[in-house]
Amino acid sequence: MRSMENFQGGFIEEATDNINDLESALLLLEEDPANSELIERVFRAMHSLKGGGAMFGFDELSDFTHHMESVYDLVREGKLEVTRDLLNITLDSVDLMKKLLVVEDERPEEISVEHSKLVSGIKGFLVDAEENAPRGQVYESAGSNPDSGGTVIITYLINFVPDKDIMKNGTNPLYLIDELNSLGKTMVIANTCNIPELEKFDTSKCYISWRVFLSTSEDKNAISDVFMFVEDDCMLEIHKLGASDLLDDERFVRKIEECRESDSEIEINSIKDFAKSIKEEGNDKKSRQIKRKVANGRENTISSIRVSSDKIDQLMNLVSELVITQASLSLYTENSNNADLQPIAESVQKLTRQLRDNAFSISLIPLESMMTRFQRLVRDLSDELGKEINFSAKGTETELDKTIIESLTDPLLHIIRNAIDHGIESPDERKNKGKPANGEIVLKAFYSGANVIIEVSDDGAGIDPEKIRKKAIERQLITPDSALNDKELVNLLFLPGFSTAESVTDLSGRGVGMDVVKRKISSIRGEVDIESSPGKGTVVTVKLPLTLSIIDGLLVKIAGSQYVIPLSVVDKIFAVEHETIARASNNLVVLDGEQLPFYYLREEFGLDGKPPAREEMVVVEYENVRIGLATDSVVGEHQAVLKPLGKFYREQEIVSGGTILGDGSIALVLDTNKIINQFSNNNKIKEVIS
Repeated sequence: MRSMENFQGGFIEEATDNINDLESALLLLEEDPANSELIERVFRAMHSLKGGGAMFGFDELSDFTHHMESVYDLVREGKLEVTRDLLNITLDSVDLMKKLLVVEDERPEEISVEHSKLVSGIKGFLVDAEENAPRGQVYESAGSNPDSGGTVIITYLINFVPDKDIMKNGTNPLYLIDELNSLGKTMVIANTCNIPELEKFDTSKCYISWRVFLSTSEDKNAISDVFMFVEDDCMLEIHKLGASDLLDDERFVRKIEECRESDSEIEINSIKDFAKSIKEEGNDKKSRQIKRKVANGRENTISSIRVSSDKIDQLMNLVSELVITQASLSLYTENSNNADLQPIAESVQKLTRQLRDNAFSISLIPLESMMTRFQRLVRDLSDELGKEINFSAKGTETELDKTIIESLTDPLLHIIRNAIDHGIESPDERKNKGKPANGEIVLKAFYSGANVIIEVSDDGAGIDPEKIRKKAIERQLITPDSALNDKELVNLLFLPGFSTAESVTDLSGRGVGMDVVKRKISSIRGEVDIESSPGKGTVVTVKLPLTLSIIDGLLVKIAGSQYVIPLSVVDKIFAVEHETIARASNNLVVLDGEQLPFYYLREEFGLDGKPPAREEMVVVEYENVRIGLATDSVVGEHQAVLKPLGKFYREQEIVSGGTILGDGSIALVLDTNKIINQFSNNNKIKEVIS
């Protein structure tokens, strides 16, 4: 039987999703406060958190969310308006909910203080709503009968048949019955006919089912929510018997008392008929039936499942090992004379590639998963700084490896924070410049070959290169006579400890800035670049690989060693005489009628030995420019499983990692962009690149 810690872990994952959805809905609700669908979405998220928290031992979370649910119940009923103050306290409550999900024996004092303060503020909204209600006014719910002059009570019959193994996942069915009791007036009939003899009785199994008659002002959705976490572990039927409180009718009560000892479906149908004869108001004659059976093997249609990230990591590791093994098989087949082995090796190679692609798709996460944090940052920070900022995002369906997503969130938050703090001006300053009072920050993501490009742009003050020059001279990072162009000056922002802020605040001026962003993005084999126009705005561009684990590469040889160049950057391959390379002026060579700059990797890597008479030039793409990399020879395509080189080689940048070849030898995977950046010490090449 699974431990309580496992159940709590599962609840924390689901609750985190609910809280994120709640936060997203609240930010949308701020733009459209009268949107009833968003209000319902907020309410349902709170209701789910309340019920799940009570079930899995998060009593503080359940109790706190109950208060918030009461407030938004008033919003649903039209008794309370969605105001800026209400959204502020609700978003603060979201932050507290995240903290209450942490399992701790004792809460830190600051959380307890925050809890008390928010509960007091929430109760204030409840009191205000009650005091502001006109005397004698009756608020109608969505299910009200206009002729009745108030809220309609509806009587339901809930048939709840748990799977026998329902308690093995930590569910106590009695808690669900008790929660139904909290929705209104109930009569409960327990069916005990399936309890076995004592010698066959298993204390871990549930043999009882229940019929519950419920008179409530809640709708069917509220009843369904009670069983939200057990839908796959029970058979559930919800029948509407009539739009009245039938439990207040003596005839109806006497009728259902007769069924307490009966398990006959005919008796249940007769009760429904009897209820209909008492109250002919059944507008909804279709009963809602939610039947979920897993144990008996009946077909279920499930669009998605929740999988532990550890399992995905394990899958990717296994696929990586399979790719290496497949390479060994292909090499063995190539060197053997066994004709029967060739089609087998080709089939294994095809299946391995398909499995690799499927495993990749499983590990990809859309950028949309980060958007709520960015929207919240813009909202809160712009309020704090007294700025008016519109934030929008495009291409958020773009997907990245989950490992990259995990490492990317903080750098993007820092970039957006810089745009708010340093970029966007105050409303008055913008008006004086002839700009709209509201600033704009746009996040745009799109695919570019085997990479993803993310651009964060703002229409703020931009970056003044001369201000950077002045600061750099003050910090002795450059000399007064340094001849740096605007682009090179802006790149000084990536130096450790560099800041243009005039004073130290909570947001800026501490010298922890774009150097940290660059370092974190470089750690996931990404690149970051800044383009800015003074007075017009700034664009920060982040370029990232789709994945960090397996790439399609081009295997090359240089001085007896083997290297892998990512196939995604390769444009063409040319055979070139060594004498042509040796005689080249300023590292420029004419290939296919075009003059191309190139790097002689044997020389750049400092490798000795006699080069071959004919070498091969691999032409790669770099920032819209084609550049050649001269190698001894090209072996062919290769699926490279990237392995880290270890802490001793952490500081070098031109090698992304190592990969194991089919014969067990090691090849280094080259980062061509970093190679070109590092070796661009030839003035002619720098001129061509820039």
